[in-house]
Amino acid sequence: MPHLRDERSQILLDTDVLVVGGGASGVAAAVTAARQGARVTLLERYGFCGGGAVAGLSGTVCGMYAATEDRAAPPRQVVHGFLDDFVAAMEARGGLAAPVRYGKTYTRVHDPLVWREAADALLAEAGVQVLYHTVVVGALVEGDERVEGVVAYTKQGSAHIRAKVTVDASGDADVVAMAGLPSFIGHEGHVQNPTMIFRLMGVDTARFLGAYGTDTIMGEAVSALIRQKGAGNGYMLPRAKIWLFTTTRPGELLCNCTRVIGADGRELNTLYARDFTEAEIEGRRQMREYARFFRDHLAGCEDSFVNDTGVQVGVRQTRQARGVSLLRNTDILAGAKFADGIARSPWPIELHAGEKPRVEWLLDDVYEVPYGCFVPERGEGLLVAGRCLSAEHEAVASARVTAQCFSYGHAIGHAAAIAVRERIPPRAIAGADLRERLNRDGARLD
Repeated sequence: MPHLRDERSQILLDTDVLVVGGGASGVAAAVTAARQGARVTLLERYGFCGGGAVAGLSGTVCGMYAATEDRAAPPRQVVHGFLDDFVAAMEARGGLAAPVRYGKTYTRVHDPLVWREAADALLAEAGVQVLYHTVVVGALVEGDERVEGVVAYTKQGSAHIRAKVTVDASGDADVVAMAGLPSFIGHEGHVQNPTMIFRLMGVDTARFLGAYGTDTIMGEAVSALIRQKGAGNGYMLPRAKIWLFTTTRPGELLCNCTRVIGADGRELNTLYARDFTEAEIEGRRQMREYARFFRDHLAGCEDSFVNDTGVQVGVRQTRQARGVSLLRNTDILAGAKFADGIARSPWPIELHAGEKPRVEWLLDDVYEVPYGCFVPERGEGLLVAGRCLSAEHEAVASARVTAQCFSYGHAIGHAAAIAVRERIPPRAIAGADLRERLNRDGARLD
């Protein structure tokens, strides 16, 4: 019988706080904990930070501004904290556009290359040890479900990293699952479909905006054109309601328009290797179809061409941790508030399943997300951050966006540092006390 063999050297590390994943929540958690004096190590499977914002090319910082029916109202920012630091870092590098209309709210388009550089700079300034091209393959668990760190794959050899507190910011609750702690997948296993976002260059953006307006959610005229010209006319265009954004670069559109489903009609779940592979191939095929349609039929796109796609399909939902608290679907549109609310959001429920994305707005208000949504129901030494928070299916369709992930990381970075400094389990931290600390650090939750 063959046996596993690896003669490479092992990497052995000890750290106070270990952050798995370098998306918005992971970067925020790592920088925040390091600023509080903790020794912090961040692991990222790619050679850059950014997660869905960069590898998935989501391309926008959503969730910053309140929604309102008043179309004349200027953007009103209602989310602060570490988000402000990251926004300032991108603005200083010319990588963040001014707010643009997104239905009843606003968003900001970023340059994904600048996102990477801003993250690198903030992590270095805070003294975070970063290991890129590092993939976690197992959790180190001792005794009664206490997570003591992880084992990871690197080109140098396996890395055994022990930590006082581990933060699962993988997006997929990977560490939670590896440790055998409670988790769940979507609504009875059904998830929001992934998407292949791409960038179109060579666009006459002045003509494009003149024809279709400044709202990045395309109106009925474009949807009708897709339905009319697409079906039966040589194009394969499964989604008619699409979003197109001008960017920080001249002559460019960021295109969120694909609907990546399986050949059998299923919503693909990227936790599964075959689904993830099918999503990538189908996403690239759809990208070419939409780009060809835009070139043939949209004003200003006659000479356009695809510049690039996401490094991978954009993933909206997979596995989530089952936490001490659960953000419920009804909490979103009710604008629910909590004594242990450590993040706030004005973002709508944006459900990508079926033929047309469903958007339900929370107007002139915010809801809050409790600290308990990031504390696993069982197990010690572990916190989660990012879109794998404990939330119901429709709730996560709002709570998963970038500005909120920065907020989650800001809170969890503080919680991890407190747990290390005071030698207490993360679940012993009072959410109300954490909220107060966040307010002192610029979160403006009250």
